Amino acid sequence: MSTNSVDAINALNNFSAQADNGIITVTIDQADRKMNVIGDGFNDAFAALTDAFVNDQDAKGLILTSGKSTFVVGADIDQLATIETAEQAFDLVEDLKASLRKLETSGKPVVAAITGTALGGGLELALACHYRIAIDSPKTKLGLPEVKLGLLPGGGGTQRLPRLVGIQKALELMTQGKELRPQQALEIGLIDYVAHDNDELISKAKAWINENPKAQQPWDKKGFKIPGGDSKHPNVVQVFSIAPAMANQKSHGNYPAITHILSSVFEGCLTDIDNGLKIESRFFVACALSDVSKNMINTLWTQLNSIKKGQSRPEGFERSKVSKVGILGAGMMGAGIAYVSAKAGMEVVLLDTAIEGAEKGKNYSTKLLDKAISRGRSTEEKKQALLDLIKTTTSYDDLEGCDLIIEAVFEDVDIKAECTRKSEAVIPDTAVYASNTSTLPITELAKASTRPSQFIGLHFFSPVDKMPLVEIIVGEETDDATLAKGFDYVGQIAKTPIVVNDSRGFYTSRVFGTYVSEGIAMLSEGIHPRSIEVAGMKSGMPMPPLALQDEVSLSLSLHVMEQTKKALEAEGKTFTPHPAMPVVEKMVNELGREGKKVAKGFYDYPEKGEKHLWPELTELYPTTDAQPSQQDLVDRLLYVQANETAKCFEENVVRTVADANIGSIFGWGFAPNQGGTLQFINSVGVDKFVARSRELASKYGERFAPAQILVEMAQKGEEFVDG
Repeated sequence: MSTNSVDAINALNNFSAQADNGIITVTIDQADRKMNVIGDGFNDAFAALTDAFVNDQDAKGLILTSGKSTFVVGADIDQLATIETAEQAFDLVEDLKASLRKLETSGKPVVAAITGTALGGGLELALACHYRIAIDSPKTKLGLPEVKLGLLPGGGGTQRLPRLVGIQKALELMTQGKELRPQQALEIGLIDYVAHDNDELISKAKAWINENPKAQQPWDKKGFKIPGGDSKHPNVVQVFSIAPAMANQKSHGNYPAITHILSSVFEGCLTDIDNGLKIESRFFVACALSDVSKNMINTLWTQLNSIKKGQSRPEGFERSKVSKVGILGAGMMGAGIAYVSAKAGMEVVLLDTAIEGAEKGKNYSTKLLDKAISRGRSTEEKKQALLDLIKTTTSYDDLEGCDLIIEAVFEDVDIKAECTRKSEAVIPDTAVYASNTSTLPITELAKASTRPSQFIGLHFFSPVDKMPLVEIIVGEETDDATLAKGFDYVGQIAKTPIVVNDSRGFYTSRVFGTYVSEGIAMLSEGIHPRSIEVAGMKSGMPMPPLALQDEVSLSLSLHVMEQTKKALEAEGKTFTPHPAMPVVEKMVNELGREGKKVAKGFYDYPEKGEKHLWPELTELYPTTDAQPSQQDLVDRLLYVQANETAKCFEENVVRTVADANIGSIFGWGFAPNQGGTLQFINSVGVDKFVARSRELASKYGERFAPAQILVEMAQKGEEFVDG
């Protein structure tokens, strides 16, 4: 019996339909969301839509499009986070796949008219259509980024994509979570046409349907062969023989989703599409139930969204916008802050002691913009417009009218105090003054200010244009109005803010320091430097500790250690030197090996050739006969960071669990697969973490003794959650 598909579809929530000579255009537009997602109720509605279209004898073709500027941005991650059983996970993806399969085998042409970004499940929806058109916009992104949350594409992506673009290209896109612009997607055959606007999008879709009344997917045609060969093809066998090793080299076994993607593609591409889709569902279940996925979803989705929604922003203050920002110091940090501020449309005053220095800082923006133009991501007009926003100067008078000042000068209290006094003589009474210091207490720096309530820390990370985090530091006298303004500025420049209370090293620098220091301590104990570096990578950190210390520079670390010692002694407190300190002192003061900046540190940096561990390290610190297990080394590197974070939480330096976790991943690259430092403790189990910490303390020193808060939480059976 024929159904009127238009009426049936219009009766569904979030879907609307209209007919034009037998062509049904379905618009997905979820009323309660900014972007369409595949979530609660979607599968049932889509199944009803599919049945209505297939059973409508008057319907000769279907266009799937969106009422929003994006298409469908993927699955509802909040729904995925509720999965507890294998059955739940399996049924969830199988339900959607059943509808998609019915749609693509209906014998009627189906076109995806992609209005903007289509990611994850959204792109999988499009892959099940016979023809794909995307709007040519800088905002349009196409990809399957599930691996970034410890998942694999579960809506048919691991099967349809390789059958469309070839196994090698598909693996590259899925295992790296790469996102393509429309033109790039067109070049590899992921989409079929790029439209300039909505009118062309729909007219092209209708034309194609009229020209292809009996559309069929390539993989459903007799004699179909995967482009470039299936999993048994000699060229592809070569890919699969090296891919696991390459994946492991990069992930060190910390991301099982990568292996599951490889397995799903390998097995699925040895059989037909229907069996391949079932194989994919099995591997999706394995990912969805893994600790890695649960950790990553919890932190990189749920907690990150809480931060972005303003969890740490004080209530009762209207949203503010910075119109004019003054930046003191045009070095690497100041130059980067100037760029991101101008990019957000602010007027920028870039001040340095010499105009040559200020111009050099502005030239940093020029170089970034030239690179963007060369990659087709900007234009000469946009470049000039941004550069026109940056005024270089040596005069504090030019700071007049600034809403915000960000000081980014040398880490010296006296120099910073002079900058504060000179700025406050010029800027409006309402302006906020911020320091980009990475270690100096904000309360101490605010003593130079006549308005300490409007003094705050905005700690950026290098390179500013790439690093997503800004650590907002609240001094003892910083008021909530100032915090709210600082929070709003960070959002204005499209960065992620975390809020911490004042402390030496704050949160990120304090905990990051434990990682590199532990690596150096291991060296002093006679552990082979190569073993230390391998353990660093195995732990999931982005760089091993000795290499990272070279990047940061040993002389800077020594300066921070000495400043900390001086400050603590001035306060009448006892300074307990870290086992790493004598090593750093020797490397800098005796050997002049300050790190990468002088081409020699723990590594040598030859002009020609790759960096390598300094051969004399093992002579300076002879390797002991009895070497600890690799697990001990990995645990030391992870536990020391997590334990220090727990101390920061206990001392109210870091205010929320979300800020602690996101700060650790975005700030210094703590193992994303663990979901952040506090989530790592949760995942291990607080009681087990305490027990293992005590083991490590007995072997390697009191610095591993569990924070008191952890001991108490273990006794109560608690874990780290925000209220």
